[in-house]
Amino acid sequence: MTISEAQETVDQWIKTVGVRYYGELTNTAILMEETGEVARLMARLYGEQSFKRPEDEARAPEQLAEEMADVLFVLICLANQTGVDLTDALQRSLEKKTGRDRERHRNNPKLRSEDR
Repeated sequence: MTISEAQETVDQWIKTVGVRYYGELTNTAILMEETGEVARLMARLYGEQSFKRPEDEARAPEQLAEEMADVLFVLICLANQTGVDLTDALQRSLEKKTGRDRERHRNNPKLRSEDR
């Protein structure tokens, strides 16, 4: 699925199953909530924080994928609501980063280290 197809699919889902979009501020709050859920799992899977129960750890990789998809869904909702073409926006962002950061990242010794 392309980004454009994802935007159209989410729009159709909202209009048929979801009834209507939540307001932009509500969706922004939901985006922050979903992002926090991703952060919680990342801290436990890749950081120093531990899981409270072993069964939580066993399901964590699957749950991380679900939470990332939730973040993407709400971000797409916000893009649709505000008229942002995410394909175009991502392309422009990559062009900006390429021009701005090409030498900076290439010359960063921290990025060349495999010991991280």
